[in-house]
Amino acid sequence: MRILITGGASSGKSTYAEALARGLCAPRYYIATMRPYGEEGLAKIRRHRAGRADKGFITIERDTDIASLSLPARGTALLECMCNLTANEMFDENTFAMRDPYDDIMAGVRALEAQCAHLIVVTNEIGCAGCAYDEPTKRYIDVLGRLNQALAARFDSVCELVCGIPVTLKGELPCVPFDPS
Repeated sequence: MRILITGGASSGKSTYAEALARGLCAPRYYIATMRPYGEEGLAKIRRHRAGRADKGFITIERDTDIASLSLPARGTALLECMCNLTANEMFDENTFAMRDPYDDIMAGVRALEAQCAHLIVVTNEIGCAGCAYDEPTKRYIDVLGRLNQALAARFDSVCELVCGIPVTLKGELPCVPFDPS
């Protein structure tokens, strides 16, 4: 089963995705894509690791190039999150060059699909705020929007988290205990 979880910032996406993954077959891989920037970023990563410590996940930290990731055994993979991965792939942190990572990221998703029984991808719903953005941000929103659309079309189930409430947009989702608080 392939599940796409979307929603706004702090809507409960990650908590819900973890609850879904914990209800699916082991081993359970948590593919963390956050790139640490400064002490604040490192502190956030430490908090996330501590929050997953006794949830049965094998954490794999991979901020780019998910296509070359090799999972040791079939199971459930949770990719957290498409937004970080897209930004990491799109903007070179050394040269500030920008590229379109769509094809590489989709190849990575296909590679993950081939290696696991279940794949859950977390993404953000962005671009609907009606704000004026600079050109790099507009390009990022465009790439992430195309990725989200492609994943939604490809995946079995799509769920949006709204104020901590999972709303199924496509397919069916496993019934799992979920407390967004």
